[in-house]
Amino acid sequence: MTTLKVGIADHGEMKARTMRIARGEEKSTPDEPTVWFASTESFARLLSASNRELLRVIHEHAPGSLEELAQITGRAGPNISRTLKKMEGCGLIRMEKGKGLKLVPNVIHDRVELVLPLIERRKKKGTRT
Repeated sequence: MTTLKVGIADHGEMKARTMRIARGEEKSTPDEPTVWFASTESFARLLSASNRELLRVIHEHAPGSLEELAQITGRAGPNISRTLKKMEGCGLIRMEKGKGLKLVPNVIHDRVELVLPLIERRKKKGTRT
């Protein structure tokens, strides 16, 4: 498996960065995060101990459906479904078609790397990177 690189940036920062890239003032590089969270708190919530345990169970038991995953973990189906939808949106898992109409979760990454500058210089308006 692979490492998912994530970063933290608020909505305003992401919008400004996207606009700089669109105008050609900045270029994204392959070593930059591919997934962004609005806060360290939202990152921590998604990768809480219980959610990391859920990923481990998916990887080790390869459940054939969300119902089977709920039985293995003892978590409620709607709770699992909501959590997995968020994880899929961040690229941690992929939901694939199983037998009939069942969805099967598959873990894509076995590691997460957080890029979190503690002290970041703010660019002055009109300067280039």
